[in-house]
Amino acid sequence: MNLRRVYEYSLQREHEGKSFFAGNAHRMSHAAAYGIFQRLAAEEQKHIEFIESLLRSLDEGEGNTQASLTLDQEDRFAQRADSEMLDQTVIESMIPDVAILRMAYLIERDFAEFYERSAQQAEGKAAEALAALARWERGHEALFKELHDRVFEEYAHMPWGG
Repeated sequence: MNLRRVYEYSLQREHEGKSFFAGNAHRMSHAAAYGIFQRLAAEEQKHIEFIESLLRSLDEGEGNTQASLTLDQEDRFAQRADSEMLDQTVIESMIPDVAILRMAYLIERDFAEFYERSAQQAEGKAAEALAALARWERGHEALFKELHDRVFEEYAHMPWGG
């Protein structure tokens, strides 16, 4: 496994994710949803910094040594967003955002799957770093899956014409 290529690909994808969340924040119809997308863009920046530190460790000849920057084991972002977002009035106001929420869910799911596959092929500290990234993305995935499903459920039960 070429760790440099995995990390470089990861870095590119994280930049794309950050751009998606930052760019779509303004499209969200509810202020709380806007805030979640803004905070997720900031979370993706943490992923970028983490991966950049992994690349630096390769450049410095440290091989699989995990960078000093660590990811939170418990994803406080997802916990906070969950507590802020899932009341019924917010869900109802997010109906126009269902497509954006679906894309957010799919992005996070793809990230998690990529990191899990990479972690299975890596060894030592590199495997640990990739597994930590996968856990973080799984937390974000679960949040957006729940948001999407609740918003879609509300939409599906609306009378025709909204």
